[in-house]
Amino acid sequence: MSKIHVSTSVNGDPVDFLCDPRETLLDCLRDKLALTGAKEGCGTGDCGACSVTVDGRLVCSCLMLGAEANGKEIATVEGIAEGEELHPLQAKFIEYAALQCGICTPGILVAAKNLLEKNPDPSEEEVRYWLAGNLCRCTGYDKIIKAVMDTAADMREAS
Repeated sequence: MSKIHVSTSVNGDPVDFLCDPRETLLDCLRDKLALTGAKEGCGTGDCGACSVTVDGRLVCSCLMLGAEANGKEIATVEGIAEGEELHPLQAKFIEYAALQCGICTPGILVAAKNLLEKNPDPSEEEVRYWLAGNLCRCTGYDKIIKAVMDTAADMREAS
């Protein structure tokens, strides 16, 4: 089967790769671009471990074909920090110990950042709703929700 040439932007950098027409975006990110932050937890879009944004829209990269990324802007967990400086969400996750095994953490960070970009003052209910597609099997969600809420408050104060 012939490969498809994909030209896209990932975390602000232009990239090109060849992929099989049946290859998922998740596999392309991990295998072609060495961006291993997004994880395959389920392969069916149920756990959110593979969450990325495509043109600002939160998606499960295990459900999107790599070829569909052509011409799109992709953002992954690797693009959240500014060089060595952690994004406020990342710092709060550490402060609140809102992670354990790390499988869900990249997807939750991507989803939470996407929420705060769209709504800088979410209620707890809105945070819980937005993160409902991300399953955590280790920490429970209280520390995660508190970290997101505290980050939102800090970011509002800073602006």
